[in-house]
Amino acid sequence: MIQFPKPDVEKFFRTLTVQNFIVSPDEKQLVISTNLNGHFNLWAMDLPNQFPYPLTFKNQNVQDLHYAKTGEFIIAGFDNDGDENTQLYALAPNGGELVPLRVSDGNRHFFSHLTKDGTRLYYVTTRNNATYLNTYLYNIVTGEEELLLEGKEAPTFLEAVSPEEKSYVYYRQYGNTYVLAFVHIDGMDFSLTPKTPDQHTVSDLVYTSETEVYFLTDYNADLSYLAKFDLTTKEFSKVLQIENEDFSSVKFSKKDHLLYLLGSYGVEDRLYVYDLTNGELKQVTIPTSVVEKIVVMDSGKVYVQGRSSTLPTNIFISTDQGKTWKELTKFRVPGVAEEDLVEPEVIKYPSFDGLEIEALFFRVKNENNNGHVILWPHGGPQSLERKWFRSMFQFLLNRGYSIFAPNFRGSSNYGLKFMKMVEGDWGHGPRLDNIEGLEWLIKNGYAERDKILLFGGSYGGYMSLLLHGRHAEYFKAVVELFGPSNLFSFIESVPNFWKPFMEQWVGDPVKDKERLIADSPITYLDGMTKPMLVIQGANDPRVVKAESDQVVEALREKGRDVEYIVIPDEGHGFSKKENEVKVYAKILEFFDRFTN
Repeated sequence: MIQFPKPDVEKFFRTLTVQNFIVSPDEKQLVISTNLNGHFNLWAMDLPNQFPYPLTFKNQNVQDLHYAKTGEFIIAGFDNDGDENTQLYALAPNGGELVPLRVSDGNRHFFSHLTKDGTRLYYVTTRNNATYLNTYLYNIVTGEEELLLEGKEAPTFLEAVSPEEKSYVYYRQYGNTYVLAFVHIDGMDFSLTPKTPDQHTVSDLVYTSETEVYFLTDYNADLSYLAKFDLTTKEFSKVLQIENEDFSSVKFSKKDHLLYLLGSYGVEDRLYVYDLTNGELKQVTIPTSVVEKIVVMDSGKVYVQGRSSTLPTNIFISTDQGKTWKELTKFRVPGVAEEDLVEPEVIKYPSFDGLEIEALFFRVKNENNNGHVILWPHGGPQSLERKWFRSMFQFLLNRGYSIFAPNFRGSSNYGLKFMKMVEGDWGHGPRLDNIEGLEWLIKNGYAERDKILLFGGSYGGYMSLLLHGRHAEYFKAVVELFGPSNLFSFIESVPNFWKPFMEQWVGDPVKDKERLIADSPITYLDGMTKPMLVIQGANDPRVVKAESDQVVEALREKGRDVEYIVIPDEGHGFSKKENEVKVYAKILEFFDRFTN
């Protein structure tokens, strides 16, 4: 009998995925941003056929993607090696050369809206207003441009334009938990939600006509619900709220006069259909645990992009309002049977102050179990870990490492109050939530006290550094990816349009000096005694390279065991497969030093 070797790191990280997608107006072409050649490019499939062909060879991340209603061209936004300075281009449906639309070195562009005839582009940019952003209306035919909206008070984003362009809605983002929406109509601006001193958010919206906007908000509530703003009467009304559900997305089917509502409380999603004619609500199926994008076409057909713990990101279509789904892309882990992948257990535990914390525990289920558990504090911090596929998780599980991923205070999807708990408290409550989680694991037989490793990226990288400095006794070794090491320098170095909400999010360097010192990992260099691997993207605009440089240099001066990898053509994450494969092979080699 032929014996096949166990999968190596490349098998898991050669997994194909979908970064974004669009569908042509006639639904004869599906365009996806995917890594079929090891880099992200645009590929297409002529439906109903499912054989992909390339459209671009730019080898860069795609941030924005939109198909003109006329079907004549595609708008795509690319950055450069992870710098996040998105530039907007036009592309023919059959691919070829990219035509620059809105390109400006050192600036970022956000696609907002393209008119039905494809002649006018609404977009937001850092150009001329790096802190609060400006919105422009660009005439693609004549090249003329006008300033539509000048950002003031807070970073300002154009969110939607009415069907006949008689009004538009924009957001002012004062923070991740404080986002207001305004409609501009007849030369005047009106808030979609009533005025209140209490912070709240508007998270998604759709025009259903020239006179009605439906949107999601947590105004006067902890969880987001469906609301409506009447542009004729200028009145706000609450439409629909479901107990223990936090809506995150709303899409409109004009053909069927329906709203598709994505509920996202906790670690997996649910999909609902709300009939605007009779007010009937029903839950429908979804093909994956987590849905990342929903597109409703004029035909009424629904396309979703989603993933589950054991299923990479794929595209699905429903022709019957979510009753059944057909998979269009069929991406899997090459050379690995689905039954060899791990579904997580959802656990809950009380933290130091009695607050309930939900977490995922991925348990090794093959003979390779080495008895070690990796603590994974997620990024954000106002994000969370969910039942979604991560090549990194499944690879480490296959090699014998169980993974513990707590959704500590400050995580999203548990309500506004829970999410705000990290604001102004990056290093106390969330840190102790992680420690209490480890103690719970040890007490309940999930982990052995002397077999715990630590691994995090972004805010999770920050938390890994902080936990290492203050609680090194829990860990045998630490891997840290692009995390802030010094909150003072981090506050100063973030992108300009983040800076208006840094005081609420992290703190004020003057007023909160003592707390920021206490919460900065670099304060605890003496406690960082365990071997450490630090990884940093050279082009990272969110957590700049200097954040990693300073902690590595300081630890090396103390003679500590620190390995440092700087990736010259990456930013805040990985966009190129060869980089990802090399880094995670190194992480495995590093962890294996302490388990063999």
